[in-house]
Amino acid sequence: MKNKTVLFSKALFFCILCLAPVFLAWGIFGHEHINRAAVMALPDPIQPFFYNHVDFMTQESTVPDVRKYTLHDKAENPRHYIDLENFGGIDSLPLTMTDAKARYDEKFLQQNGILPWYILDQMDQLTKAFKEKHKTEILFLAADLGHYIGDAHMPLHTSSNHDGQMTDQKGIHSFFESQLPELFGKDYSYHTPEAHYIADLHKEVWRFIAASHHLKDTLLLADKKLKEKIGTDKVYQKDDKGVQIKNKYNQPIHTLEYSKLYHEMLKGMVEKQLQNAIEMTSSFWYTAWVNAGKPELGDLDPKALTIRSKKALNEEKALWKKGKLFGIESEKEY
Repeated sequence: MKNKTVLFSKALFFCILCLAPVFLAWGIFGHEHINRAAVMALPDPIQPFFYNHVDFMTQESTVPDVRKYTLHDKAENPRHYIDLENFGGIDSLPLTMTDAKARYDEKFLQQNGILPWYILDQMDQLTKAFKEKHKTEILFLAADLGHYIGDAHMPLHTSSNHDGQMTDQKGIHSFFESQLPELFGKDYSYHTPEAHYIADLHKEVWRFIAASHHLKDTLLLADKKLKEKIGTDKVYQKDDKGVQIKNKYNQPIHTLEYSKLYHEMLKGMVEKQLQNAIEMTSSFWYTAWVNAGKPELGDLDPKALTIRSKKALNEEKALWKKGKLFGIESEKEY
């Protein structure tokens, strides 16, 4: 299943990762699970091709954050979020990146984000790659697209109060998207409906952006209420001297007791948002392929690779239908 390109990509990724601390949106755990499960949710015409490269799709899911936090690519930063409060009403927002740049200056967009428009631009690029049957571009663009769609399903990526800094809740961002999935994600179900065709991409992007934004007050309020109920001394892990313990990215680590109670208060929100991201990622990949004219992808790989992968695909698909994924051991952030 792995070829030299995939092995090289994995080696390069981990070399880069070691150069500087990286604070990943949805965490490594979340993004890897979204992309891998999205491959499993694809229909037969394109699933064998993507499954030939499922390890690549899994590992590459976090590369946009490497560009952002490790390589300090300034153009990358606004692609991961949109501060909807600073744009006014969602119904009046521009539909395309061109229209957004015509209405807002570059500094405003850099500060407040371009996530929904960038997703749509990536779709155009992925559709073009499918049409031209450029294998490498298809894989890289699809993996990146899965990352941004994942970000769009994390509620705090749609808000100017992205880390609870406006409500005295700093640290909630990484707690929600990284620590909770690491603690409880092994029990989540990653089985989702099969990918479907999306007729109106603009409408669908703004639908899930708005749905995510709607959840941000719920998760913030739950945190406030729980802290008031159990007391702040039980929220964060501390050492023997009473000093707050932090992870390698300098993020506070919540106690297991607090994490369990908060996770229960959210009533499955984290799991559901991951599932929604999986369904949308696979559906956007599938839609790009359909809009490209449904090109034959079987000739992009050696037949021997597809034949060898077939048994593994059937086995992993059966596992996925039970809600589980095969072979993911994500790097721990907490």
